[in-house]
Amino acid sequence: MSDTPEAQANIGVVGMAVMGSNLARNLASREGNTVAIYNRSPGRTQDLVAAHPEAGFVASYSMQDFAASLTRPRTAIMMVQAGPATDAVIEELAAVFEPGDIIVDGGNSLFTDTIRREADLRARGFHFVGMGVSGGEEGALHGPSLMPGGSPESYATLGPILRTIAAKAPADGEPCVTHVGTDGAGHFVKMVHNGIEYADMQLIAEAYDLIRKATGKSPAEIADVFAAWNKTELESYLIEITAEVLRQVDAKTGEPLVDVILDQAGQKGTGTWTVKAALDLGTPLSGIGEAVFARSLSSHPEQRATAKGLPGPSEALKVDDVDGFIEDVRHALYASKIVAYSQGFDVIRAGAAQYGWHIDLGAMAKIWRAGCIIRAQFLNRITEAYDQTPELNVLLSAPYFREAIAGSQDAWRRVVAAAAGAGIPSPAFSSSLAYYDGLRAERLPAALIQGQRDFFGAHTYGRIDGPGVFHTLWSGDRSETQIS
Repeated sequence: MSDTPEAQANIGVVGMAVMGSNLARNLASREGNTVAIYNRSPGRTQDLVAAHPEAGFVASYSMQDFAASLTRPRTAIMMVQAGPATDAVIEELAAVFEPGDIIVDGGNSLFTDTIRREADLRARGFHFVGMGVSGGEEGALHGPSLMPGGSPESYATLGPILRTIAAKAPADGEPCVTHVGTDGAGHFVKMVHNGIEYADMQLIAEAYDLIRKATGKSPAEIADVFAAWNKTELESYLIEITAEVLRQVDAKTGEPLVDVILDQAGQKGTGTWTVKAALDLGTPLSGIGEAVFARSLSSHPEQRATAKGLPGPSEALKVDDVDGFIEDVRHALYASKIVAYSQGFDVIRAGAAQYGWHIDLGAMAKIWRAGCIIRAQFLNRITEAYDQTPELNVLLSAPYFREAIAGSQDAWRRVVAAAAGAGIPSPAFSSSLAYYDGLRAERLPAALIQGQRDFFGAHTYGRIDGPGVFHTLWSGDRSETQIS
């Protein structure tokens, strides 16, 4: 431990838990990078250096030494717990950094916190980057999908480094990283990515549940179904690992592991943040919302135990054509997945408009093609759709997705109807279909709602036959008054 370490590292990482240490190892393995590392608990730093001498880490045991080991402009990536811990580390770095230096938050911070932090640090002369990092522990080590926000000036320094460690898309070898936008844009996009992940996982779980309850197939047999689906347009990381999970046998009981795992899904909050943001932006997000609510319902066993006696349908679902039903479920899964992504991209577009970000939606699909949890074959189709029509209002209306839904909607409707008739919960399937039908409807019952609102609250309404704002005097002569 030198009192005056030489400035030799071009990038630093603060926080040596699994994500931080793996990201540091990834950085160190790329040509041209020398990595400084620091952790509040010195033991973690010492353990990482001892375990990986080949990395050539520049280890520091104080913030002062960490700052002194970095070449200018100093660039440090924080991989610490979101919330107060992030604020605390930012202040420690700001105390030893100089104006023009770059502080990167690679945690799952709420985007509004990132907006606040960026404004504060910019006023003090620092560059602050909120960066989404997707792919989990393996992604951090071998190549994540990266979503950095912040100033263009900071990306000029940070971008070339990030391109060395990002996952490479299999189709063209492009690094899965781009400058998303200013201040909180990166964390906003990562938040929506996680929301889509919630929907994707819920839809897969519903597909599994329907197949098992309708056909009586074992988890191992359904694993074969998912493995086959992974060779279709549904090819994705989540479909791939679903097959692996369903094949796993519990070592203790010999039962399928999925039958031994408690049916209470956890969540860390990013899905909830996505739904809240969509509500604030007035943007429908029904598929992701139902996925969040389904996890919440699963986590209330006391309520479910009380409700066990509630009546259900008189007959269980009977399937005569097993292969045909499974094919219907595949189509329903694909159509509902398209809706989830379409709604997610609607939220990104709305957020960009609200916060003044210039987000390239096609580029977002590109950087999700590898490294991240929702990586999937059809992301290439999303990129193509936005490349062809950059101002595309609804992803579902792009020719490829319009045709995909057209080819799947009959099966989708059969599956939702069968699930409802048999009392098998399929909230993400059914809400996605309801959104699709609402979107394509020529006229919605919202006219009645506006009439009700005007009746009890004089909230006014518009008319189909001309501009203006109107109010009806619902008592007395019931005449109409034009407000403007």
